[in-house]
Parts: sequence; structure tokens; C-alpha cells
Amino acid sequence: MSLADQIFVSMCEDIIANGVSTEGEKVRPKWEDGTSAYTIKKFGVVNRYDLSKEFPALTLRRTAIKSCTNEMLWIWQKKSNNIHDLKSTVWDEWADETGSIGKAYGYQMGVKHQYKEGMMDQVDRVIYDLKNNPFSRRIMTNIYVHQDLSEMHLYPCAYSMTFNVTTRPGTDKLVLNAILNQRSQDILAANNWNVCQYAVLVHMLAQVCDMEVGELVHVIADAHIYDRHIPLVQELITREQHEAPTFWINPDIKDFYQFTEDDIRLDNYVTGPQIKNIPIAV
Repeated sequence: MSLADQIFVSMCEDIIANGVSTEGEKVRPKWEDGTSAYTIKKFGVVNRYDLSKEFPALTLRRTAIKSCTNEMLWIWQKKSNNIHDLKSTVWDEWADETGSIGKAYGYQMGVKHQYKEGMMDQVDRVIYDLKNNPFSRRIMTNIYVHQDLSEMHLYPCAYSMTFNVTTRPGTDKLVLNAILNQRSQDILAANNWNVCQYAVLVHMLAQVCDMEVGELVHVIADAHIYDRHIPLVQELITREQHEAPTFWINPDIKDFYQFTEDDIRLDNYVTGPQIKNIPIAV
């Protein structure tokens, strides 16, 4: 059975059984009807996915791999903060009349910084170091920029990636690993979406840097299930689990900026039914 399913079920069971409720506390998110959106949460959840063994897409329900990849590329490749550059509607609630989400996500990725090698943005710096200084312990991105928070329509949830290169017996290629740091996560709506999109990112960067994929470690400071999501999660984690799908990435792409969502796919992806109309707290 899929390891991603096993990790997800175990995490959800732990949150529901042992988590802390925020009911009655002062919370920011609201439901569409204006009532407070409370959660049950766990602090400091850490999940590890070995990308060399399987792609971590849930089979309990389908994760829209092309849509989540499109959003990842919107941030990392297009470096955009405008929803008109995005194919999905996941950011519509936070966009202004021009489509902008403020100085958030892709905006921060596109800001150029001075390095001794010249001016580069964070994405180009990661690629430069992976190709030229792969064993550096300083290969990371950070979009939680305090001086710009007041101009962000939503503070970054997934805010930092740290890349670390290792070796593996039996292969001459280097192995790319990564840590995704997240301050907060809506487990039902966003967990596997984020896991899949950053797993795709690791695959893409490994390919353009002539490496193999290793581990993706996902660190969540506040892993929560919203009160109105609990029955949905309880049903979801009782579903039949299937084998992990096979991940395909276009082997001809050697430039990160040439990838599109059509250059990846999941084969043999057998899943349970989708959960429709999940209420989203804003």
C-alpha cells in the first residue's frame, strides 16, 4: 500500500485523538457564514517521504497533480503574485481587483539579491549552488520576509525550502534531498497538495542538476484539522488504500524554466472518490 496513505492516516488519527482544540479561543479564520473557524491541532509534525521509492500522492482520494504543479511553477518558475498567471482558483479569495496577492509567494522568489557571483533571485541561486556547490549547507529559500508582511494578502504558509545533497551507495550521481517548512497547514484541504507539489519540485531540480531524488521531509509547525472537516477526515482515513502511482517526468527537459505541468504525470493512479465542496476558512 502507499506509504503516503499510511503517513496521512497516522497523522490524522494522532491529531484527532491527541490534538489540542482552539474552540473558544481568539482565532483569525472565519467560515463563509462569519462564524469562527476552530481547529484541533498538533504542534511540530514531521513526515518523511523517500522519493526514490515512490511518489507520495494519496490514493485515499485523488490529488490533482497538474493543478498543484501549476501552482508550484506559478511561484517557483513564473515568480508571479497575480492569479491571472495561475490556472486554478485556489488563490482567488486573497486576490485584489487586479489579481494581485501582494508581495507574497512568487513576488519574493523574483526579488534579486546581491551575491559575490552577481545578482540572482532565490530560485536561480538554488540552481546555481546545486550545480556548482552541491555540498553547501546554505542552499535554501525563505519567503517569510518581515518587512513585506504588511503588503501580503496572506502570510506564507509554506515559507522555506532547504536543500541538502548526499551520496548513495551503488550510484555515481548525487542525491537531492529537501526540507519543506510550513508554519501552518489545513490538513484536509492542503496537506497532500503541498507534499505532491514540492515532491515534483525536487524531481525537477534533481533532473536539471543531473542528480537523483532522495528524501522530502515535511515539517509542519501547526498541523490542524478544522472543526467542520473532522467528519470528512474520519471518513477519508477509513477508505481502502491502493499502491502508489508511478511518477513520470519528461526526460528531455534540462532547463527548469522549460517545465510545464504537462511534463509530469502519474500513471496507474487508482484512488477513492474525491471529496467535493470542502468548506474553506478564510
